[in-house]
Amino acid sequence: MNGDEESDCAVVSMNPSNKATEQQAEAAEREEKRARTKENTDPAHTPPAQDGRGVSQGLAGVRKVAKERKQEQFTTLLHHLTHDLLRTSFYALKKNAAPGVDGVTWQQYEEGLEGRLADLKDRIHRGAYRAQASRRIYIPKADGRKRPIGIAALEDKIVQQSVVTILNEIYEVDFRGFSYGFRPGRSPHQALDALSVGIRRKKVNWVLDADIRGFFDQMSHEWTIKFIQHRVADTRILRLIQKWLKAGVSEEGEWSETKVGTPQGAVISPLLANVYLHYVFDLWVEAWRKKEAEGDVVVVRYADDLVVGFQSREEAERFLEDFQTRLAKFGLELHPEKTRLIEFGRFAQNNRQQRGEGEPESFTFLGFTHQCGSNSLGRFTIWRRTARKRLEAKLQQVKQTLRERMHEPVLKVGEWLGRVLNGFYQYHAVPGNWASLDRFRERIGRYWWRVLKRRSQKARVSAARATRLFERWLPRPRLLHPHPAVRFDARYPRWEPYA
Repeated sequence: MNGDEESDCAVVSMNPSNKATEQQAEAAEREEKRARTKENTDPAHTPPAQDGRGVSQGLAGVRKVAKERKQEQFTTLLHHLTHDLLRTSFYALKKNAAPGVDGVTWQQYEEGLEGRLADLKDRIHRGAYRAQASRRIYIPKADGRKRPIGIAALEDKIVQQSVVTILNEIYEVDFRGFSYGFRPGRSPHQALDALSVGIRRKKVNWVLDADIRGFFDQMSHEWTIKFIQHRVADTRILRLIQKWLKAGVSEEGEWSETKVGTPQGAVISPLLANVYLHYVFDLWVEAWRKKEAEGDVVVVRYADDLVVGFQSREEAERFLEDFQTRLAKFGLELHPEKTRLIEFGRFAQNNRQQRGEGEPESFTFLGFTHQCGSNSLGRFTIWRRTARKRLEAKLQQVKQTLRERMHEPVLKVGEWLGRVLNGFYQYHAVPGNWASLDRFRERIGRYWWRVLKRRSQKARVSAARATRLFERWLPRPRLLHPHPAVRFDARYPRWEPYA
């Protein structure tokens, strides 16, 4: 981790980083005269990328220049899109992903791969590459609604992955420390750690749990390109991004134009979303904190899902009003049902009891419901439980699949259920969430027993046999994550609450 990341850390500190931050924040609201561009071909070596993997000599030079010259515009980037990078991008894709409108699978494209990639590279550099429409499907959400997903054609995925690799060398030195979503070397659990540590160590009494309504569907194409142009002046890269934004969607064979938004599920979409919110929110919130805030402010953002903590209610309400105004300038709005300002923190429980208002409200972030509580020493802590909607949605999915696999061998079903449980534990096995883990295992065991009893009218499964099966195939819960402060302090050993 470099020094810039340590100083910017995972939660917003009380002071702004530098003047460049304010200039960039202002640039997001108006078109300004661009700084004189230069050729960026510095081949110097720099350390590996944030995710720990090495980068090519040329891309290392891009990162070095991006770090040293915060206002630099990169005019020559496409030459970094090489045959080797296309091959690496291809093998980074999921092998079993659903095909796009072209119907080409990963396995089919691998046949004659080198020739295909040579032709693809040639088309890209000649300007003959054409983006295809995304195939739209819908996946169920925890609340019963359906989320639209755009599946890009395989070649579009390869090119998008290559462009993301190049642009990450620029934006990973620009993005703020409190931005965690879809970034190399960062994870949802790091965002959860930062939020817990920030609320516990700073004077946070009010929490704004904000959700931007239909963010990926409402992103302005015009603003997206303007934001990218602050750092990228290579017209060939810009044209590629415009092609993907304008490619449209295909639903049941019918093509439709996309005038706003970027498909969820596209490889390029997370990066574009982070760039968009970097200028719309991240730089703005730093400037707001410096000019407007008097008390402590904590910010953690994961894509379009963000939480902001405040010391006073008045400041929180003022921020919320200013934030809504800010979003409106860029064609966005907060979801009225998913955005809540609640009293939350070390004094929330006592204050609410004195007013006769009951227990403090909770909020949900990244699949966990956060609640005020006390540890064994009577000190304030934040309890995190698996969100009820997420738990129930996963259980219903398992229940349905069990019915479909009713007549499969017990061994095969048991192995599958073991993988389901271990996968659930991998994300949700955090301190304080034992009850949710135990409930998940117990409910799965109950569903499996029902299915086993219905397999045959002649051979009933006794409770004793079912218990033996559960002990063999359904692993018991175990904590897989440390306490938030332990992992946070290990990642940021020199972090100070008021740095």
